[in-house]
Amino acid sequence: MKPVKKSYLHMGGDKPLVGDTIPDYFSEIVSQFKENEAVVSMPQDRRLSYGDLSLEIDKLAKGLLALGFEKGDRIGIWSTNNIEWLVIQMATARIGAILVNINPAYRVNELAYVLKSSQLQGIFAIPSFRKSNYIEMLLEILPELKEKNNDDIKQGTFQEFDFLRFIAVYDPLQKDTFQRPASGFTLWDEIIKAGMSVSDDALNIRTKELDADDPINIQYTSGTTGFPKAVVLSHLNILNNAIFSGDVLKFTDKDRLCVPVPFYHCFGMVLANLLCLSKGACIVIACEHFDALKALQAVDKEKCTAIHGVPTMFIAELEHPEFKNYDMSSLRTGIMAGAPCAPELMNRVINEMSCREILIGYGQTEASPITHLTRPADSIKRRTETVGISLPYQEVKVIDLETGAVLPIDEEGEICFRGYHIMKEYYGDKEATQRAIDEKGWLHSGDIGAMDAEGYVKITGRLKEMIIRGGENIYPREIEDFLYTNHKIAEVSVFGVPDKFYGEEIVVWILLHENETATEEEIRNFCKDKIAHFKIPKYIKFVKEFPMTVTGKLQKFKMREMMINEKGD
Repeated sequence: MKPVKKSYLHMGGDKPLVGDTIPDYFSEIVSQFKENEAVVSMPQDRRLSYGDLSLEIDKLAKGLLALGFEKGDRIGIWSTNNIEWLVIQMATARIGAILVNINPAYRVNELAYVLKSSQLQGIFAIPSFRKSNYIEMLLEILPELKEKNNDDIKQGTFQEFDFLRFIAVYDPLQKDTFQRPASGFTLWDEIIKAGMSVSDDALNIRTKELDADDPINIQYTSGTTGFPKAVVLSHLNILNNAIFSGDVLKFTDKDRLCVPVPFYHCFGMVLANLLCLSKGACIVIACEHFDALKALQAVDKEKCTAIHGVPTMFIAELEHPEFKNYDMSSLRTGIMAGAPCAPELMNRVINEMSCREILIGYGQTEASPITHLTRPADSIKRRTETVGISLPYQEVKVIDLETGAVLPIDEEGEICFRGYHIMKEYYGDKEATQRAIDEKGWLHSGDIGAMDAEGYVKITGRLKEMIIRGGENIYPREIEDFLYTNHKIAEVSVFGVPDKFYGEEIVVWILLHENETATEEEIRNFCKDKIAHFKIPKYIKFVKEFPMTVTGKLQKFKMREMMINEKGD
């Protein structure tokens, strides 16, 4: 690669972009690697070959066709990691439905927002996980599920959610003994039974009608303003991102990837599931939700060659008291993303976990998600101080914040992307889409960074207020709007401060109405079970006033500095 003269890079490639749909490409992989293990689920004690997985996908796809789902319909998945999640991902792709990923940590308010904003027609959910009872939350916002039989549920049944017409529930751990929790729910076996009336030809005809540019997935991300945005991604977007990421990792059909990251993120769905399925490799589901010990056990037992995670996950694995009891020698590579990686952590992952080719990744959901990866031959310095260079067939530039001009190398500005990987839109939000993607097709990341002469990018800051805590993107406005529903609160400001473990932690400054009193515990209890646990502020400070500009705008950067000084970090 020739040295770049300005902060602009357009990466070429050794092979062309793939113009297939996900099911067409997967069909070729199945024909090559039919006997290979495709997925192993440690929590479920189940494993499927590529041939078996393909059959399970087609059975569910036929069931969805029998239930009347059309190309472009939106079907949600609200679940932790399991084989059924993977089957739903690929079955919706098989028929051209759009899979809508729902964070398992979401509570009632957040679930209702997703149902409305993406206009869901169907949803799959597990009964519960830990303290989250999904059945109770669904019944709270959809009381009609208690009053009607599942055969009577149709579009318009739910007064507040008039698009919704199908609610399925399955238990991945007790599939054979699970009972219907209320009359309106549909069970997994009922969907499969309905699909028996659909022929192979009918399913294949539907798949042939699909196009690589068709939307196939909606991911929720904090975006740049307000509530989470519904990012619409296509077959072309995520399939090519998975393939080229797999190429950089040197993945083959002999690789086995330990997956402790959640499927509902692009990290899990694209860079784990789809990456493995594009290479004939094996997905090893280590745990329903991240558990350091279970990840270590999965690597040891299944002889995994790769492992993904955010830095906090790798720290938790390395620091686990039983770490030395497990054999990590099978590991070779993986992706660490979501937050900066310290040189000390990189060295420990390489030396103590035997992960000598661990790579640093960077991107965003709107870019399907990976834009940059370090390379296996890169030095530790490169792998800790930069996020690498872009993937093939992607453009990246660093621009002046005021003029928009491309900057000279090594100068800081906003990082922008263009290429096959850029999202189609924010669903139902034309204005937000136009703010994110300019008239020339460049996605403005909101991140500040610099590019060196070899095209390696260093991230140095953010234009947007988004907080990244343990790999979770959190937008302060959403938490602020929720806290304003507390009648005691007059004004509120949410921001992030550095944290050694999570990367950032959430802080809230609260100004109470006159004559009102409140405690930190009271505010946390107000948040509990109403917003996701990772959005609940760790630090709560009651103030009499906020630092402001002369025009009356809150100065969060000053609050942040004050909190950092107060904490002594």
